[in-house]
Amino acid sequence: MTKKHFCYLILALVITACSTNPYKTTEKVYDQQLKTLETQITSKEAKPIPAVSPVVIDTSYAAQLGIVKDTLSKTGSTYLLNGVNTEWVGTVNFNLRKPSFIIIHHTAQDSIQQTIKTFTLTRTQVSAHYIISENGKVVQMLNDYLRAWHAGAATWGKNTDINSSSIGIELDNNGFKPFTEAQISSLVALLTKLKKDYNIPTQNILGHSDIAPGRKQDPSALFPWKTLAEKGFGIWPDEILEEAPFDFKIEPALRIIGYNTKNLSAAIQAFKLHYIQTDVTPTLDRKTIDAIYSIYKKQIQ
Repeated sequence: MTKKHFCYLILALVITACSTNPYKTTEKVYDQQLKTLETQITSKEAKPIPAVSPVVIDTSYAAQLGIVKDTLSKTGSTYLLNGVNTEWVGTVNFNLRKPSFIIIHHTAQDSIQQTIKTFTLTRTQVSAHYIISENGKVVQMLNDYLRAWHAGAATWGKNTDINSSSIGIELDNNGFKPFTEAQISSLVALLTKLKKDYNIPTQNILGHSDIAPGRKQDPSALFPWKTLAEKGFGIWPDEILEEAPFDFKIEPALRIIGYNTKNLSAAIQAFKLHYIQTDVTPTLDRKTIDAIYSIYKKQIQ
């Protein structure tokens, strides 16, 4: 290569390096929107819950969030198996993902302080968005837009990653005693806010036992599902049950409702824990069959 050709090469490289990024304007918009969302995620301001007093919201978790621009946004080039490398160009049309389910649990522990400790120990690998104490106090432990680890291996219909699409609410209860009026009052107030904020479908307010038949039994048979359904949080069988048709098939009906029916007995028990409550055995009596038919009809409407 001659000296002249070498100079041309250097000049070409300089021009290329200095060329204008055609996506510079949109990248700037992307970064601005990302900053807004980052602020939204890490906000530590208490959010008011209507018609409940007193309400204490604890969002100190936000101080522990280390949201780094590069890991939250630009991923750089990724090598694919067919030899193609991806290219990063930020879109200007995006927002945070919103939850579409609410899953209710009981803590199976002795106090709200014990549950908070459980959720603040790394080794436990478990968390929830909210905890409600027996006296109605509400503690928020994670922003609604972030993914808590409350559902575990769970499914509802074709959704196999409930944690990614849900808000988890834990009620301070050991599983053997009634839930208090103050606790349910705060739960209803919280559900009112969350359902409105994220437009969560009525039928998508479920219990842990619904999404994990045979593995989980919370909230217990003492949980007032009927009361919640009357207030618009969840569905409930008709007061006067219509008799199911002679050819009504239980397994596909439960599957259409949302239950995992790989273990049919466990699915029947999970249904009865939610909708029958006075009997949580896998026995298929007339009442259970007709209740399944009633919920099945509501689910497909």
